[in-house]
Amino acid sequence: MADIAIWGGSSTFTTGSTPFGFYDTDTEFQTDADKVSKFVANRLGFPLMDVELDSGSFYTCFEEATTTYGNEVFQYKIKENYLNLEGATTGSKLNNQVVDPSLNRIIQLAKHYGTEAGVGGNATRYTGSIGLTTNQQTYDLDAWATSEGITGSIEVSRVFYEAPPAIQRYFDPYAGTGTGIQSLMSAFDFGSFSPGINFMMMPISYDVALLQGIEFNDQIRKSHYSFELVNNQLKVFPVPTASGSMFFEYYKEVEKATIVYDESHHKITNIAEVPYDNPTYSHINSVGKQWIFRYTLALAKEMLAYIRGKYGTVPIPGSETTLNQADLLADARTEKIELMTSLREMLDMTSRGKQLEAQAKEAEDVQTTLKSVPMVIYVG
Repeated sequence: MADIAIWGGSSTFTTGSTPFGFYDTDTEFQTDADKVSKFVANRLGFPLMDVELDSGSFYTCFEEATTTYGNEVFQYKIKENYLNLEGATTGSKLNNQVVDPSLNRIIQLAKHYGTEAGVGGNATRYTGSIGLTTNQQTYDLDAWATSEGITGSIEVSRVFYEAPPAIQRYFDPYAGTGTGIQSLMSAFDFGSFSPGINFMMMPISYDVALLQGIEFNDQIRKSHYSFELVNNQLKVFPVPTASGSMFFEYYKEVEKATIVYDESHHKITNIAEVPYDNPTYSHINSVGKQWIFRYTLALAKEMLAYIRGKYGTVPIPGSETTLNQADLLADARTEKIELMTSLREMLDMTSRGKQLEAQAKEAEDVQTTLKSVPMVIYVG
């Protein structure tokens, strides 16, 4: 059996001792690397027992634990702020930046709804018109687009084929009669309205009822103004009885589907492009470093378990001894899960939603406490 490398009791960290070298130039990482190595070795039984790991193994676990801690923290920050980060440039690192919540992305998303609702948006809405012909009900919008030099498909959003407003057909045969009414109408600036006397003598609900009566009459007793658009064939109802122009509004589908991309700056389009780098070890506080130390121990246990599982038994004078591979592996996996769970729970408690809930609960508790304070009446 080949000789097994064991921990010698001390180590000296130098640049290049870790696999990736993420933190090798950080002076605090350099100092803690040897301290962590000794801590982990002692927790694994040294010097009472040999530890089949060397300094390079401890440094590897230490680097991985630090990176894992940073990844968990920054992954949480990405989830917390991604709506505010999407679309931003990837040029600067966010490690030491405060991400302020904003409505920028929500407004961008709302613009698409505004386009469909016809109340704004980020696509240009064009206006066109097509000539109406007496007794012709169907009109070809493809032919119209070709004549206008429009390439590609269009989406018609509104057609102005409507009946005249009901107020224009509202007629009161008694308007303008009555003693002294005209002077009152002029005083209230109602003189320019043909049914102006109704503004003086009748409630506004009366006018609304008459207008609704006219509109219902058009819908039920007459051919109501409407249209149908199928395969770019526009059919209007009722059939036009006079020539003229019919206006409509439309979008160019290529403009609605086009993603505006600024090639001068690369944008964040997914979580992999959010510019978080590995953490700066010297910036991590004592709470975070303690988590890293414990996770390093769990990783070292796992590595030692695999090594001892490979050899199974070790010869001793006059016999053999069985190694504790199963116990080490079980402990390592349990500790890793517990550490990860505690870290994620702590990060979740620092979310904006949880912090606002805590502040609201604190304010409520303060108010409840203040209600129990006796009110003192001062007599001057």
